[in-house]
Amino acid sequence: MSFLSTLPLSIYLHIPFCTTRCSYCAFNVVVNAEPLIPAFVEALRREIALMGKVNPYPMVHTLYFGGGTPTLLTPSQFEALLSTLREHFTLADDIEISTEANPNDLSPGYCRDLRGAGINRLSIGMQSANAAQLRMFARQHDAQTVVEAVNAARAGGFDNINLDLIYGSPGQTLDDWKQSLNMALQLEPQHLSMYALGLEDGTPMTEWVASGRLPNPDDDLTADMYDLATDDMAAAGFAQYEISNWARPGLESRHNMQYWRNHPYLGLGPGAHGFAANTRYSVVRPIGQYIRALEPAPDVGRFPLTPACDESYELDQPGEIVDTLIMGLRLLNEGINRHTFRDRFGVDALDVHGDVLRKYADYELLTIDDHAVRLTRRGRLLSNMIFRDLV
Repeated sequence: MSFLSTLPLSIYLHIPFCTTRCSYCAFNVVVNAEPLIPAFVEALRREIALMGKVNPYPMVHTLYFGGGTPTLLTPSQFEALLSTLREHFTLADDIEISTEANPNDLSPGYCRDLRGAGINRLSIGMQSANAAQLRMFARQHDAQTVVEAVNAARAGGFDNINLDLIYGSPGQTLDDWKQSLNMALQLEPQHLSMYALGLEDGTPMTEWVASGRLPNPDDDLTADMYDLATDDMAAAGFAQYEISNWARPGLESRHNMQYWRNHPYLGLGPGAHGFAANTRYSVVRPIGQYIRALEPAPDVGRFPLTPACDESYELDQPGEIVDTLIMGLRLLNEGINRHTFRDRFGVDALDVHGDVLRKYADYELLTIDDHAVRLTRRGRLLSNMIFRDLV
């Protein structure tokens, strides 16, 4: 029996619908296609059922609805999807069930219905408290809407709330960033995810920067913003457990920990990616193609592949080792646990990539002891350089 086959499974469900596309977004989304939602939900239920028939893993311990904008689904559509998941998989009694949410979509009644369906964690896309930045991002909410969304979530019974923030955007100042961070902390969430803006190919934001309409993000200023967040979050009592994530003790995102530990997860829905049964795969992106591929009574296929699979490949051990090192180093406290690594691969991390790891330890970007390999505070800012050297 392999190391991974005994672990609990996580499931990511991609909900691709949006009312507008954010200027920085490169995810697989469709805009103003709400009439397709009922057919999409039925296709997703069939994909869940197909995976469940051949699933070899003993239990599912996290579910995550991402997008897109999952909160364009009605509570009854969430209930139908969760009912299908419960029918075809064994769900842990203490399962973490998260959904991403746009602030505009959250009312106390809607949140109560989501909570009643079994969702117990909300991730709200705040992004910024600055009106000009929100307009630049093509977000459809303002700062007050975020306040109302958090209040609605609490009124609806949610006590595990994440806020997403973006820093390092064109023209953003350190004071702008501190304003957003302070507002987020005043809302007293249990978790904060903060990401440096990435300029992705094909997005309006990237085109605006390339054409000179917007200035290039300032890398040094972005690093200063990260340092500010690191200090202010620690002062507020949050633990930074991953490069971009902070939580109150015991409220780390269990679903995202699955990714960072390189443990198995299914990706369902158009454009989703998964890693299970030693296979990395992606699902077709066009929503119409996805729905047609999962018309009633399709073949089951080989787990984790369904007729909606686009690409797949089996991961060899060297590739799995590199993925495990890169993702695990993102975990600042846990890092690469050398004992767990040896149990999984039969070798020590230093036996296979010791030259690279020791080099960056000499540069004081990593620490190495008998138990783990971890990034230092300075190493967090230069982590991509380390990751590239491991590939």
